[in-house]
Amino acid sequence: MRAIQASAAGGPDVLELVDLPDPMPGPDDVVVRVAAAGINFIDTYRRSGMYAVPYPHVLGSEGAGTIVEVGSDVAEFAVGDHVAWSSAPGSYAELVRVRASELLPVPVGVDLQVAAALPLQGMTAHYLVTSVFPVAEGHDLLVHAGAGGVGLLLTQLAAARGARVISTVGTADKERLAREAGAADVIRYRELTDLTRDLPAEVRALTDGRGVHAAYDSVGKDTFDASLASLRRRGTLVLFGASSGAVPPVDPQRLNHAGSVYLTRPTLGDFVATREELTWRAQELFDGVLACTLDVRVGATFSLAEAADAHRALESRSTTGKVLLLP
Repeated sequence: MRAIQASAAGGPDVLELVDLPDPMPGPDDVVVRVAAAGINFIDTYRRSGMYAVPYPHVLGSEGAGTIVEVGSDVAEFAVGDHVAWSSAPGSYAELVRVRASELLPVPVGVDLQVAAALPLQGMTAHYLVTSVFPVAEGHDLLVHAGAGGVGLLLTQLAAARGARVISTVGTADKERLAREAGAADVIRYRELTDLTRDLPAEVRALTDGRGVHAAYDSVGKDTFDASLASLRRRGTLVLFGASSGAVPPVDPQRLNHAGSVYLTRPTLGDFVATREELTWRAQELFDGVLACTLDVRVGATFSLAEAADAHRALESRSTTGKVLLLP
């Protein structure tokens, strides 16, 4: 099979298209022919060396496709089934081995590219609004990178719960997408002279001086201070990414001075820790797709050989919605 391998820690140029032996399933595994693999910031963190991983390794953990081989102890799935997954190392490949316990059945009527775009970013958006900070009617929320993959889904889910979403974006085209997803207000951060000073001022002007109940921040270093300053008393800062770099260590006294606010750094694995929770989140997302109440935007697709270009596009923040590799 063909696959994308990182030979060493570094930039997109370390990604290589290689030929590797086809994977074989263990007793509790299946082998899937990949229709589409999701490109995520965590892939760039692993490629760059920000997250410790062995080299060389095949990138990717998310995708969707068709089962071509089933392990001896697998009873729930069969050859020919359409499935998706969020946690299968080596997904930037034509074939991937996936634990059956990690598989999500793809309902009839859901396209495999849409299915590949949902597991990681969709379930992230879902746990952020249902579990980390349970969003309800009347909540004011700040959502950074509002036209990104998570941002568009999070905005739709939050608006459906009756929240008011204030989205940050970089361009007019991204503002349009954020508003179409349900954002009530949009702030173009590139038009601000001083992000740390001006963004909280804009947010407070939009909330009668109070600030937001929760700020969802996937950007990290560049926006953390502004997010913290945008919270109302006893608000919650949800830091769930670091697309601009890691946030330096935080003195807990800053939370006191900001108004007895809360800071959390969640990760998806802790919110899909059981099979029941995993399938619940996925089913709610697939139901939304089938009911046409959740729009999944695939903003760009790249061939397997163009994986380095896909990483460059994602890291330049020039993409919207989900970015996929098509083996």
